[in-house]
Amino acid sequence: MINITNKHLGQSAMQALVASSTIVSLLFVTFFLAEPTISHGQSDTSTFYIRQTITDESSFLVNPSNVTMAGDLNGVTGGNATGTTDFVVQSNNTAGYYVEIAFENNGTPEAMIGDVSASEAIRDYGSGLVEPSYGYTASTAAQFAYTVTSLTSGDTDASFKNNGAACNAGSTQTAATCWKAPDTAAFRIVDRSASAVTGATSTIQFKVHVPSGAAPVPVAETYTATATLSLFTK
Repeated sequence: MINITNKHLGQSAMQALVASSTIVSLLFVTFFLAEPTISHGQSDTSTFYIRQTITDESSFLVNPSNVTMAGDLNGVTGGNATGTTDFVVQSNNTAGYYVEIAFENNGTPEAMIGDVSASEAIRDYGSGLVEPSYGYTASTAAQFAYTVTSLTSGDTDASFKNNGAACNAGSTQTAATCWKAPDTAAFRIVDRSASAVTGATSTIQFKVHVPSGAAPVPVAETYTATATLSLFTK
């Protein structure tokens, strides 16, 4: 009995060992077959963007300089004096820019004031005119006016262009033709519809006309007007 029992136990142990080995072998085979899928998965792509914003840069490359009118004027017999200043705008804005001018009056009706006496004998040209006039119209009083031209004629605002008979009409830019009264309200003088990477030049010409026997008589002193240019991008 004892020997038979031992023999059956030995066979059972052997069968268990073989079964265990078979199961382990199957598990290893299953792992190696499945492992490439588990560890590597499927190939994939991912797209992303790199963005850089370029800001608008518009500025006065050359600022307007102070103007000293050419020639002194006689207060009684009168005369004409003119002066010019240039400014250059640089802009990378493809839509362009515009420039406005405004004059200070320091609480007085006229833009040009006597430095010592605060005389207002030099009056604003065509006071009340909304747009420039074609040609310069003299008055019984001394007057101060300005006009604008540009190196590229298309840059000049339409107000300073003419059709040969009137300003703010047509498309012709003519020097010393369309004269505007100085005003405390900003007035557009340049209107460009393109960038100006290398710079665009415009010129403001000023004129003081004193008629013979002007009334009121301008006091013998220096008169000064103050103007400000403002640049805006479109």
